[in-house]
Amino acid sequence: MIRIIHKRKYAYVVSSVLILAAIVSIATWGLRLGIDFQGGTLLEIRFETETAPEQSAVEEILDPLALRSLTIQATGERGQIIRYLSSDEAVNESVMAALRELDPELTVLRTDFIGASVSEQIKQNAFWGIVFSILGIAAYIAFAFRKVSYPVSSWEYGFGAVVALTHDILITVGCFVLFGVFFGVEIGVPFIAALLTILGYSVNDTIVVFDRIRENILRSKSKSDFEEIVNRSVNETMSRSINTSVTVLLVLAALVLFGGEGIKWFSAALFIGVLFGTYSSIFVASALLVTRNAWAKRAAK
Repeated sequence: MIRIIHKRKYAYVVSSVLILAAIVSIATWGLRLGIDFQGGTLLEIRFETETAPEQSAVEEILDPLALRSLTIQATGERGQIIRYLSSDEAVNESVMAALRELDPELTVLRTDFIGASVSEQIKQNAFWGIVFSILGIAAYIAFAFRKVSYPVSSWEYGFGAVVALTHDILITVGCFVLFGVFFGVEIGVPFIAALLTILGYSVNDTIVVFDRIRENILRSKSKSDFEEIVNRSVNETMSRSINTSVTVLLVLAALVLFGGEGIKWFSAALFIGVLFGTYSSIFVASALLVTRNAWAKRAAK
C-alpha cells in the first residue's frame, strides 16, 4: 500500500507552488479577454461562389483594417463566422466592403453586436456562476456526508472539496493567462463552460474517494486510525480514478492536436482541468481531512 496521505506535505508544497504561480501570472498579465467579455461584432456570411475563399484569403483582405481579436470560423460549405472587437458602424462597413471584394454577391446571414454593458453582464454572470457552483457543491457534499461526523464533521468534507476545486480552477486559469501571453489565446463563454465542466468532473472524482472513506469509517466503527483509513481509501480508489482520467485525457489530447480552432482551446482547458482535478482528488482533498483532524487533536490537548 502506497503511503500517500502520510507524505501529504510534498503534495501541499507542489500545489502551493502551482497556485502561487497562477496567482502571480493572473495579477501580472491577466486573462486575454475575447469578444464575449469586451464587446464587439459577430458577422455570419455565406459566399455565393462555388467554393468559399480560404480562411487565409479572408484574413489577408481584412488585414489592412487592423481588427482586434479577429477570428474566422468556417460553417458549412460556404459559410463563415467572423468576430472582431469593434461595434463601430464605420468599421463594420469597411469590413463588408473588403469582403465584397472577394464575392460581391455574398449574403449576410447574421450580424450581432455585443456592447460594453452586455459584456460586463456576461463577466458578472460567469463569475457568480462559478462561485455559486462551488458553494452548491460544498453544501451538497456536507449534506450527503451528514451521517459521518467522526472524526471530522460533514462540512469539512465540503470544505476539502472546495479547496480542491479552487485549486483546479486557479491552475487552469493561470495556464490560460500564459497561453494568452505567448500564443495570443483569448477567452470567452466557452472557457467558462470548460471551467464549469472541470468543476463537475473534479468533484465526481473527489466524491468517489470521500465515499470510500465513509464506507471504511463505518466498517471500522471508528476504532481505526483516521489517517490509515483515509490512506487505505485513497489507495483503493486510485486505480479507478487514474484509469478513468487517462481515457478522458487521451480523447482530449486528440482534440487539442487534431481538432479545429473552435474546439482546440476548449479541449485544452478541459485537459488541464481533468489532469489537475485527478491530482487534487488523490493528493489534496482527502489529505486536507487528515490535516484538519490533526489540528483538532492538537487544539484539544
